[in-house]
Order: sequence, then structure tokens, then C-alpha cells
Amino acid sequence: MEIVCNRCHQAVQIEDCFCPSCGLPQLVYEADGSSGQTQPERWNDAAQDASVVNWKPALRSAVTLAVPAGLLSSAPSPVGIFGLVWMTAAAAWAVVLYMRSQRPAWITIGAGARIGLVTGLIAAWLAFGISGGGLFVQRFVLHQSGQIDAEYKTVLDAFQQKTQQSIAGMGTADATQVQAEMAQVQAWMASAEGHAGILACAYAGNSLFLLCFAIAGGALGARLLARSRRPEI
Repeated sequence: MEIVCNRCHQAVQIEDCFCPSCGLPQLVYEADGSSGQTQPERWNDAAQDASVVNWKPALRSAVTLAVPAGLLSSAPSPVGIFGLVWMTAAAAWAVVLYMRSQRPAWITIGAGARIGLVTGLIAAWLAFGISGGGLFVQRFVLHQSGQIDAEYKTVLDAFQQKTQQSIAGMGTADATQVQAEMAQVQAWMASAEGHAGILACAYAGNSLFLLCFAIAGGALGARLLARSRRPEI
């Protein structure tokens, strides 16, 4: 009778302690010569630790990759949106780097995602701090507040034009009410508090994206390890 893995349903040899496709630990049966019955053998202790993260080396790997990822994902970075791609690769690489000194040679996707989460948290806080600190230096140290405000006003004017075009297509009564509400919103956006709040939300949103991409990268790294490395018994 063919034996299949309970997770991926791929064929598994009777002597395999792990699924060669997804790495799931398998029950192994050994024949008892005295009674002719088969008795289950306990899984290897290393298999039971596949979902456990040894955080001391994991943190070293996470910090090593999170620092450059945070730098490249910050506002002053020239790579822009490609910082998210680097964040995914950095989290996956952190998992691979961590597993070089660990046994077994694979971890579960959940464990990889946790390493990616830590990598993303470090990188996101670093990117947020660098972005905010860079803006502070530009405004108060380099005295570029006029240029910053001019760029922001250009964006705000474009937003107001699009809003006016949308309002023009409404009925008279609805347009009057919406125009009054949008005037209040635009007045807040034009204020110093609104400018600071919008930038803070933009930086926080970027940090959230970094965190999501890092979790996905860590899970992807663990998945690739499980598929490419057959555990050693």
C-alpha cells in the first residue's frame, strides 16, 4: 500500500522520517522480530524543534539584514518602491542565514514568518526614524523648508483640482454640502499640523507595508528551505 504525506499528499517511502516534498515529520514503523507486529518509532528530537526558533542566532541574522533593508526603504533612499522587494529578499535571506547553523536543515513556514516579522519590525522602525530624521534635518538644519512647503503645495493644489472636478459632476444641493466639507479638509491639510500628520501617516503606511512584505519573505524563505533540503536523519 502506498504511503502518502498527510499535508501535501505526495508519496513517501516507508523508511522516510520526513516528507521529501514539504518536510513534514512522518511516523516510522519498525518490525518487531519477536512478535511480528510493527511498533511506532518516536520522531527524531530535531523534528520536534522545527517549529521552534532559537532567537539568539535568529536576532543576529535579523539585525544583519534589517539594517540595510531599513536604510534602503527609508524616504531618502534612491531605490524608492523597490525597497519593498529588498525587504522581502532580506527577510528570506535572514531565514537562510539563521538555518546555516541550525538543525534540522528546515523550519516550518510559521517559524520563518516569525523571523521575518522580527526582521520587518527592526527595518520598519529604522526606516521610519530615518525618514522623520531626514525631514527634520532638511527643514531645520539645511533650511529647506521653503522647498519642502512648495512641493507639498503643488501636491495639495493637484488634489484640490481633482476634488473640484469630482464635485462639478454632482447635483447642486449635494455639491454645495460636499464643497463645504472638502473646504474644511483642505484647510486642515494646508495647515502645519495637517502637513505633519499626512507625512507621519505616509511613513507609518510605508512601515506597515515593510512589515507585511517581511513576514511574506520569511515564510517564503522557510518554504524554499523545506522544498530544497531533505532533512538529515
